[in-house]
Amino acid sequence: MKEVVLITGANGLVAQELSKIIDKEYDVRFLTRKKRQNNEYEWNVKKQIIDESAFENISHIIHLAGANISEQRWTDERKKELISSRVDSANLLLTTLRKKNIKLKSFISASGINYYGTKTTDKIFTEEDLPGNDFLSEVVVLWERAADDFKEQNLAERVVKIRTAVVLSDKDGALKKMLFPIKNYIGSPLGSGQQYMPWIHIKDICLIYELALKNSDIDGAYNATSPQHTTNENLTKQIAAVLQKPLFMPNIPGFILKFLFGELASALLEGSRASSQKIQNAGFRFEFPDLKQALEDLLRN
Repeated sequence: MKEVVLITGANGLVAQELSKIIDKEYDVRFLTRKKRQNNEYEWNVKKQIIDESAFENISHIIHLAGANISEQRWTDERKKELISSRVDSANLLLTTLRKKNIKLKSFISASGINYYGTKTTDKIFTEEDLPGNDFLSEVVVLWERAADDFKEQNLAERVVKIRTAVVLSDKDGALKKMLFPIKNYIGSPLGSGQQYMPWIHIKDICLIYELALKNSDIDGAYNATSPQHTTNENLTKQIAAVLQKPLFMPNIPGFILKFLFGELASALLEGSRASSQKIQNAGFRFEFPDLKQALEDLLRN
């Protein structure tokens, strides 16, 4: 009998792509706000409602739910939503497991590479480094703390936290947003363009989750970011080169982004590098470690 994996964030890009990779070996279920398929179960985090039948015979939970960081300005209300969508959702899962007296083999949680803060520095961060001191790092710290509760309360044999970089996909996310202006000859770097932009190909992030699911030795936090570092300017130029489009617009000044996006602009104008050596030491091999190779795969198919 296949082990049951329950995935939250059902409509997200990673959840959909990951399910295609693991569904031959696992019985995959989704938690979603509106049920459409037989393997989907409804929940409502705000109302703390969940279909408990989703938990029957489950062995693993992959927690991908979380409101989009860059979708809206960071008002006080939006900040609460960004935290709640990650923390309160995890707490609802934990409460349900405790109520049903279920102990998981693994609780695997999405996390963010912004754990280390968004300040651009010369340092390359590892999982041993302390968190930053800005809003995004605060979100990630609370996110991971909620994940750690599953092990501390003996509801999971292990907890894995995947500190995810910007996921590159032609279907959604940051890359798709960058394509429109470049294709229409108005693309340009943001601010100085020298801020680092940690990235990972959609297939690689899904394969990291698959490895975390299958390898019981994987436990704790892991950076999920390409071993090849890049800046915002270089990424913009590489996209333009693959698309064979010229870049002749000046950089978008930081003050304009701050005016348009408020505090959210910090996530666009700053960025740090992180090492992926730990996940590689655990046996992971990137299929797309090179930015040009990754972009060609995504944009020329």
